[in-house]
Amino acid sequence: MKKKYFVDFDFSNFWDEGEYARQNYIEEAPSDELIQSIEKELGYKLPAAYIELMKLHNGGIPLKTCYPTQSPTSWSEDHVAISGIMGIGRKKTYSLCGELGSQFMLDEWGYPAIGVVICDCPSAGHDVIMLDYRKCGRDGEPEVVHVDQELDYKITFVAKDFETFIKGLVDDSVFI
Repeated sequence: MKKKYFVDFDFSNFWDEGEYARQNYIEEAPSDELIQSIEKELGYKLPAAYIELMKLHNGGIPLKTCYPTQSPTSWSEDHVAISGIMGIGRKKTYSLCGELGSQFMLDEWGYPAIGVVICDCPSAGHDVIMLDYRKCGRDGEPEVVHVDQELDYKITFVAKDFETFIKGLVDDSVFI
């Protein structure tokens, strides 16, 4: 039996459905063929929790955009912030294989080839959230990390997996 993710997690007030999100992030639900094509292009198997969420809402801007951290980053002493979550596709600017997607961030910004960029951050390219496959291999369950270009591409552990990351997002007012 296939594992279900996000059990008892309420997504009814999770996404910002504004025009900017629709124009730049949100793609139609990905087909299995598209998912396989994107995975082949990126060279990594996407986590099942990520795929499950993207089949419900393929990319976008969450209303809660911060995640608490144990270590400081150039963004904050105690958390990281995201601008949006990249969907599975090629059409939107902030899709995994879109104009400013994962490969662009690795090629143009020099981020380390440790996995897949899944979230952009408010710094406009100076830091990102990535799926980190170093411990699990290209087909395993990656950790979620923050990579900080401003601090010589320092990698900071964020969450043990994608589901934990999504469930742990909090409103920025928690840190004000």
